[in-house]
Amino acid sequence: MSPVISSVNVHALDVPLSPLPPTMGQTSGVSTGAVTMAPFEGMAVGVWEHSAGVSTDVEVSEIFVVISGRGRVTCEQGGVIDLAPGVVGRLQAGARTQWEITEPLRKVWMSRLGDTAQ
Repeated sequence: MSPVISSVNVHALDVPLSPLPPTMGQTSGVSTGAVTMAPFEGMAVGVWEHSAGVSTDVEVSEIFVVISGRGRVTCEQGGVIDLAPGVVGRLQAGARTQWEITEPLRKVWMSRLGDTAQ
């Protein structure tokens, strides 16, 4: 039987990083990684990390909380989020974004199951 409650220390979690393909990394050597947790109530939950540098992405719908790091995410269709610990952000599916990360960023994200492409 699974525990009714559980926790994860996202600061201590090992998030393996991989270099981004040239189509996504606008700064040489930018890397990202994600660890997906067990699904919860129809939601996918995970931890994502981005090294310092600039990258682009096309988003899935998600809510996230910045745990550490700093930077800015800008949406081509409109909107800017200044990223810092404690910031809660919302991304809509299809948003074309640019991530300008000045300090390695770690966030916890949640999205509907099936919408994940972290």
